[in-house]
Amino acid sequence: MKFSGKNVLVTGSSRGIGAEIAKVLASYGLKVWINYRSGAAEADAIKDAIEASGGSAAVIGFDVSNEDAFVDAIKTIIDCDGELSYLVNNAGITNDKLALRMKSEDFMSVINANLLSCFVGCREAMKVMRKKKFGSVVNIASIVGETGNAGQTNYSASKGGVIAMTKSFALEAASSGIRYNTITPGFIATEMTDVLSDEIKNSFTSKIPMGRFGNPAEVAEATAFLLSDHSSYITGETLKVNGGMNMA
Repeated sequence: MKFSGKNVLVTGSSRGIGAEIAKVLASYGLKVWINYRSGAAEADAIKDAIEASGGSAAVIGFDVSNEDAFVDAIKTIIDCDGELSYLVNNAGITNDKLALRMKSEDFMSVINANLLSCFVGCREAMKVMRKKKFGSVVNIASIVGETGNAGQTNYSASKGGVIAMTKSFALEAASSGIRYNTITPGFIATEMTDVLSDEIKNSFTSKIPMGRFGNPAEVAEATAFLLSDHSSYITGETLKVNGGMNMA
C-alpha cells in the first residue's frame, strides 16, 4: 500500500476495529496516533505492539464528543509532527432501546458522540490538510446507517448522517486535494459480538451471504485502501464491508 503522507490519527483506537486499523496502518509505515477516551492501558498496549513490530505510534487521550479537546488534540499532533496527513473517525457509542422508550437525551447523546464528533474531526482536518493541498479522511459508519435497525434509531441516524455528511465534505474539499470516504461495516467479530449467544450469532449469520461475521482486519485493510494513494481518484464513496448483507 502506498502513502504520500506520514501520519494518521485514528479515533477510538484502543480496542476493537479501531485498534486493528491502527496496527494495519502502522504496518504500512505511517506514524499512528492512537486515541482513547478511558482505556489508557489498552492504548499503551496497542502502542507497544506497534513498536514491537517496528512501527511508529503515539498515544493521545481525549473525548471526541468534546469539541475543544478534539481541536486541541489536532493542534498537539501538528506541533509534534508538523502535519496531519490522514484521519480515521472511528470512535462511537451505542445507547440502544426501542424508539417509544427513547428519550431525547438518549437520542442526542449518540448523535453528539458519533455524528457531531465526526463533523468536528472532518472540519479540523480540512483546515490543516488544505495548507498542503493533500489529505485523506475515512469515516467509519455502519450497515445500520444504510438499512436502519430496530432498537437503534439514534445509532442508525448518527451513522446515516455520517454517510451523507461525508459526501458533502468530499464535494467541498476536492479542489483542495483532500478526499473523504466512508466505510460501512456489517457484523464484525469484536468484543461486542463475543458476548452474543450462539443462537443470536446464528440468526445474524443466516442473513449474511458469505455465511460468517467479518473480522477487524478486513475493515482495517479497506480503510488503508481508501486512505492510500491507490484510491487517489475515489472520494465521496461508501465502501460496504458486510459480506454481502446489504448490496443496495
